[in-house]
Amino acid sequence: MADLKPRVDRREFLQASAVAGLAVVASSATEIADAQESPDPPILNQPAGAPLRLRRVVTGHRADGQSFVAIDEISDNVNSRREGMQAAVVWSAGESPADNMSREDGASRTLATSDDNGTVFRIVKYDPGVAPRNHRTQSLDYAVVMSGEITMGLDEGEVTLRQGDVLVQRGTIHDWINNGSVPCVVAFILCAAKPLEIDGRTLGPTG
Repeated sequence: MADLKPRVDRREFLQASAVAGLAVVASSATEIADAQESPDPPILNQPAGAPLRLRRVVTGHRADGQSFVAIDEISDNVNSRREGMQAAVVWSAGESPADNMSREDGASRTLATSDDNGTVFRIVKYDPGVAPRNHRTQSLDYAVVMSGEITMGLDEGEVTLRQGDVLVQRGTIHDWINNGSVPCVVAFILCAAKPLEIDGRTLGPTG
């Protein structure tokens, strides 16, 4: 997690984090993270082409075991793997079960789409006409469509998911297609899975 010592100027904090290579969680913190206003417009109403803005709240423990808010911020780690798509990692862990005493900010780790040994919690925004990306990850994925609708293309057919729909993605190759007129926002939790062995072949990550 990020530095839980008394809060410093954000620019100074980011510079220090870059030098250290990770954000540090100090269990002896004495101050709660400053409350951050939610984005306006909220993530469910952010228009196509607009930067993804997401409020991230992370809890932690003091040295005596008391719980408190360690991070409350607008995520600044938004990236894109293709045109018309933006994503932000909310948290990740490099092992399972996860270590809730780790001093590392799970959002700052260098990741592929999934983690071979742990979990990744990511929010993704797909604009209408998002560029294709047929891919497979070595993971078991749980997804919740937060807004809009999205079509998932598979080897055999496709299925359209709408706001409130949920999905379990079991390492299948797929593509996300937004044929609508508004962005689709999806919350993904990717959990490390065993390699797929089918008909004498190993179906590994691709795309």
